[in-house]
Amino acid sequence: MPELPEVETTRRGIAPYVEGREISEVVLRQRSFRVPVPEGLENALVGRRVGTLSRRAKYLLVPLEPREGEEPATLLWHLGMSGSLRIVNLGEPPRKHDHIDLVMDGGRVLRYHDPRRFGFVDWLKGTVDSDSRLARLGPEPLSETFDGERLYRLSRGRRLAVKPFLMDNAVVVGVGNIYASEALFLAGIDPRREAGRIARERYDRLAAAVKEVLTAAITQGGTTLRDFVSGTGEPGYFAQRLNVYGRAGLPCRRCGAELRAVTLGQRASVFCRICQS
Repeated sequence: MPELPEVETTRRGIAPYVEGREISEVVLRQRSFRVPVPEGLENALVGRRVGTLSRRAKYLLVPLEPREGEEPATLLWHLGMSGSLRIVNLGEPPRKHDHIDLVMDGGRVLRYHDPRRFGFVDWLKGTVDSDSRLARLGPEPLSETFDGERLYRLSRGRRLAVKPFLMDNAVVVGVGNIYASEALFLAGIDPRREAGRIARERYDRLAAAVKEVLTAAITQGGTTLRDFVSGTGEPGYFAQRLNVYGRAGLPCRRCGAELRAVTLGQRASVFCRICQS
C-alpha cells in the first residue's frame, strides 16, 4: 500500500503540472471504487482551476477554485492498496486499470491507475477539517507536534504492542507497516513490547527514528514493492535501504543474526532479536 512517503512523492511529482491549471475535461472509465465516484463529478470539475496541492496523512488534497457563483471545493484522493497518480501527455492511450483522467488546459493529463480499486476520489465542500475522515487524525509525523513526549503520554496503561500503537492514526498519522518496522529497528525497540512499558527516553529515540526514516524515504522517492511509481512514472528507491521489512530469514545488516517474523495487529512484523529489545 502506498504510505506517507509515496503520497508525498506523488504530490511533489504532479504539483508542477497541475497547480494553476484549469481542468478542461474529465474522462471517467470506472465509477466503482472503495467509495464510488460521486455522481456529477465530471461536470463539477470542468472549468475549475487547481490550487496548491497538499497532503494529510495518506490523503492527497486537491483544492479547486470556484467557478462563478460556486463555492470552493477540494478533491480528496486516496491511493488505496495499489493506486497511483501520474502525469501523461494528452493523447497517450490508457493502460488497463487507468480509470480516471483529469485533462489540464496545458495539454497534460493527471491519470489515476488502480488495479485493485481500493482507492477513491471524493468531493469535499466547505472546510477540509470538517470531514470526519480527517478530523480524527493525529499529528503529522514530521511536524513539531509529534515527539517522544506524545508517544509516552498516550501509551501509559496501554498493553497493546508498540508497533500497532505506532500505526494508530489517532496517535500519529501516516506511519504504516513498512516505516513503523524500520523506525523500530532504528530505535532498537522490539515491536512486540507493550506500549505502556516503554520508557520516555526510548520514545524520544523512536519519534526521532520515525522522522529520520520518513525523511529518507521521501528523499529516495518512496518504496517500490509492487505497484508504486511517482507522479512522473519513476519508481522509489528506498527499498534498497530497508533493514527489516520484507527480510525475514535474512541476516541483520547490523549484527548478522537471522531476522524473525511475527504477526502483530494482523500485519507481518520483521525484527532482530539482538538489536531490538
